[in-house]
Amino acid sequence: MSEKSQLPPSEPDESPSESDESPSARLARNFAELLQELRVQQAGVQILFAFLLAIVFTEQYPEQSLYVRGLHLVTMLCAAASSVLLIAPAVWHRILFRQQRREDILRQANRCSLAGSIFLAATMIGTVLIVAELAVGGWGAKLIGSITAVVFAGLWFIVPAFLRHDDELR
Repeated sequence: MSEKSQLPPSEPDESPSESDESPSARLARNFAELLQELRVQQAGVQILFAFLLAIVFTEQYPEQSLYVRGLHLVTMLCAAASSVLLIAPAVWHRILFRQQRREDILRQANRCSLAGSIFLAATMIGTVLIVAELAVGGWGAKLIGSITAVVFAGLWFIVPAFLRHDDELR
């Protein structure tokens, strides 16, 4: 029987409060949480990058308009930028962790994570727009791309900004 199953149902599995943690332990926990979040994003961007790369090697690619090929290139560049930004914190940690620089790494990694998220959203929007251009083209494709952009901006950035603002008012 595992330890969790031995707990009475009324006792939630509690993590230590921040006031109980040493600064070093808090940094380690925060960095571990950030790396876990980055793993999710990295998997998504790597799958998209592979999909976008494969498109170039199809028979239909040379027949596509300059607009679709340009959109594809910009989307590929967004995927590459997202990959660089989302992987950088792990590389920095590997290079700098023995120099007691975890706080600096965490601060910069947070910025990279947010910037990488913006490029990941742009990659996903671009991918949807490419598919919409091939499926319906014209204004319909642009409408689909615009709706996709609004959904990403809303759920990934605007809603958290409102929640953050709401927390500050309390």
